Amino acid sequence: MAETKVNVEGAVSMNLAEMTEYQTGSVVSRTLLQDDSGTLTVFSFDEGQALSEHTVPFNAFIQVLDGEAEITIGGNPVTIRTGEIVLMPGGISHRVRASKRFKMLLTMFKTKVA
Repeated sequence: MAETKVNVEGAVSMNLAEMTEYQTGSVVSRTLLQDDSGTLTVFSFDEGQALSEHTVPFNAFIQVLDGEAEITIGGNPVTIRTGEIVLMPGGISHRVRASKRFKMLLTMFKTKVA
């Protein structure tokens, strides 16, 4: 997975979907913010690409900017499309797979889950 980091300035309009480009056979990510409170990362996935199943101790939201993906959360598959969001509760395994090319904004809040 290719990853870049960028500093996001306050009071500047930005197009999230244009912050990462599709790359054949790849997942590309760009970290917009990473500090003690959490992370904000934009991803682009070529069709069929995936992030393997894993668990994190924090709640996270996926907002689909373009395309379609299947998110499996605790063994439950959910299809999400452009404009939709899904919560991935902390402490529960999840997997992300691009049904079609897709871009997403991942917002992770570092609030411990009971």
